[in-house]
Amino acid sequence: MNNLSAMSSAARAALEKLQAGNRRYCAARTNDADISESVRARSAREGQTPYAVVIACSDSRVCPEHIFSAGIGELFVIRVAGNVIDRHQLGSVEYATDHLGASLVVVLGHSGCGAIHAAMCEDTSGGYVASITDEIRSAIGAERDDLCACRKNVSHGVDKIIAALGDLTARGIGVVGAIYDTARGTVEFL
Repeated sequence: MNNLSAMSSAARAALEKLQAGNRRYCAARTNDADISESVRARSAREGQTPYAVVIACSDSRVCPEHIFSAGIGELFVIRVAGNVIDRHQLGSVEYATDHLGASLVVVLGHSGCGAIHAAMCEDTSGGYVASITDEIRSAIGAERDDLCACRKNVSHGVDKIIAALGDLTARGIGVVGAIYDTARGTVEFL
């Protein structure tokens, strides 16, 4: 579910940086990413230049900046329950890649996702939550295994991004899926 062969060297470097950051996160007791006053001042003055976009679930246990040991201005994070993709997320991805120079897009699912669980339940309530669970149901079908459903949902998100913004891969921008294990802290790139 990735386009490694089509990725530019910048996208591959971004992926390697995320993988190394996750290894540091798994081994650390504290996050030593640069959040210093000088970095805040520089990013306020010069703007942001994230190397990657991460579309993650809104779950409070899923903090991409921590998971990847990233400091201020390094990641362009889009958070929405179930890491679903719609026009707003697509516009944000387009902005981050076209205007900010991000070279990698990651759809990050996670273990124990409440939105995935809700989508698998037949008795979920309506309201605005239904727009999320309906999208997840379209991705997972009749799947009832949490991890398999999570993988299918992530894959669906990657496919939607590539279908809508197909020129990303033609320009060497990587679009990959990943699963965060909330208990172990590890990220598996798909």
